[in-house]
Amino acid sequence: MRARERSGTSIGRNVSSSLKRALKNIGVLVIYQDNDLNVLWSENLPALWSRNDLSGHKGDGYLPGSEAERLTAAKHAVLQTNKPQTLQISLDGEEGVRWFDVWVDPDCRDGVTQGLVTTAIDVTEHRRREQTLRALLREVSHRSKNLLSIIQSIATQTGRYSRGIDGFLARFRGRLQSLASSQDLVTSSNWHGAGFRELVASQLLRYCAGPEQNFRLEGEDPYLSPNAALHVGLAVHELTVNSVSFGAFSKPSGTVVVSAWLPPDGNGALEFVWTEKIALDIETLKEKEERFGTVALKRVVPASLNGSANLTIDAQGLEYRLLIPKGNFEINRPLHGP
Repeated sequence: MRARERSGTSIGRNVSSSLKRALKNIGVLVIYQDNDLNVLWSENLPALWSRNDLSGHKGDGYLPGSEAERLTAAKHAVLQTNKPQTLQISLDGEEGVRWFDVWVDPDCRDGVTQGLVTTAIDVTEHRRREQTLRALLREVSHRSKNLLSIIQSIATQTGRYSRGIDGFLARFRGRLQSLASSQDLVTSSNWHGAGFRELVASQLLRYCAGPEQNFRLEGEDPYLSPNAALHVGLAVHELTVNSVSFGAFSKPSGTVVVSAWLPPDGNGALEFVWTEKIALDIETLKEKEERFGTVALKRVVPASLNGSANLTIDAQGLEYRLLIPKGNFEINRPLHGP
């Protein structure tokens, strides 16, 4: 008989030790109180709750005033109704606010409440992930609205300067693909933006199999903001399509130079310059002056960046200058150039 009693006592101790270890492993704290809120025992308390054993402590004064009042009110409700209560409390720690989900349950025996069991877990990381997700969803919603606004503007302006449905569809499809190409770069950077060199290359390669033969990139390699990447990408698209159709990319001897500079008197602004060194079909180009391509280059793109632009077409070729104010870019690294 005594052997069985000793065996049962040993098993009980092992179970108690195992439960304590399990509670610690999963980060669960437990406090047991009698009906007068005297703490009979506690287990796995984090430092934010108490650095000392709570045995013999009465009430919830070990927590900050407002949180102690909320927790005590929940316990009184349990004692009055014999129904569990749940709440979330927040505590200030060295690394910021931490949140805890708390459950208060009655310990009932034969229908009589003998005490209260308070259980809590730290849900700070879960709460922060939720906050981050909500922030990301708001950001996605905001950027989606901006993108839809850009698409609406492209559709309106393309329709205004198209002479038929076929022409509209061809131009609109090309501009949407240009926008999608820039958007891919922005998305792959987690919405931080896109590198200038990579952006220009992505637009050129959609129309030119080997642009390096008559193309040169000079100056800085700025990292463009998401909005700047989309609109500079649209400008490069329009210039590329124009060049493939009538300019330097349509002739083996043609040369296109694209540069990005910080002019000394630019007040921190970036100057994007596209120059075509070839005798262009000037009359055809000037006939296109009032179509969307030039409207986008001279009005839509600079207005979207709060900048300014100038497009020149003469016997020497074509030159497009876009001044991009600071705030739309960051300078990453210089490229080889004059």
